[in-house]
Amino acid sequence: MKRLEGKYALITGASQGLGLQLAIEFAREGAARIAIVARREELLQQACNLIRATAPEVTVLAIAADLAQPQEIERVVATTLNEFQGRLDILVNNASTIGPTPMPYLLDYPLVDFHNVLNTNLIAPFLLIKKVLPAMLERGGSIINVTSDAGITGYPGWGAYGISKFGLEGLSQTWAAELEDSNVRVNWVDPGNMNTAMHRAAEPDEDPNQWANPSEVTDIFIYLASDESQSVNGQRFQAQPDEETGEAIAEVA
Repeated sequence: MKRLEGKYALITGASQGLGLQLAIEFAREGAARIAIVARREELLQQACNLIRATAPEVTVLAIAADLAQPQEIERVVATTLNEFQGRLDILVNNASTIGPTPMPYLLDYPLVDFHNVLNTNLIAPFLLIKKVLPAMLERGGSIINVTSDAGITGYPGWGAYGISKFGLEGLSQTWAAELEDSNVRVNWVDPGNMNTAMHRAAEPDEDPNQWANPSEVTDIFIYLASDESQSVNGQRFQAQPDEETGEAIAEVA
């Protein structure tokens, strides 16, 4: 079933890990155009090849950009809307940086790294939503922010990353409340522990085989991106199913 038939989507942090898997799944579900954003050009091109191999009919726009820089966000949005004839149905704010590794305690956290993490993980989603909103308001759309359990519980050593996710939780709640009477919905998803390069860098002493593959957590994103969730706004979801019910967990903010 093509649950995203004809949709236009923008996914950040989409050259690997969860972002890439979401782009692949969105293409499988019938998305017509997908813009993928990441910093490294070579990884973006590899991602394009994988997406097109999955769905040759999809139009893939690859944009290399550092979202920690506000001027780069302007370029990303302008390029996407120009290629998409001013239309956007789905925005997934997935791009994140963990900061320096091994992750230092706050007492030793370099200020320049602290700024970079917040710029990428918090300021960029704020600006992206602000810039794409005019294109979404007329037709309606879905904004999905990727959060973390580190955004609701302060863990020692998770420093700026955790703090940025605390901020993203509040940002998501505020955007959802302010857009409540519009046809644009804002929800946020905690994908849980995943076997990704970023998570392996954050916890190098852990066994990554115990973590979920990104392909196992995409269902809730497809639901939120689809018209099935038109009445869902301002909710926090856990992508990995509850052990007892086997269902994704929604928490009303």
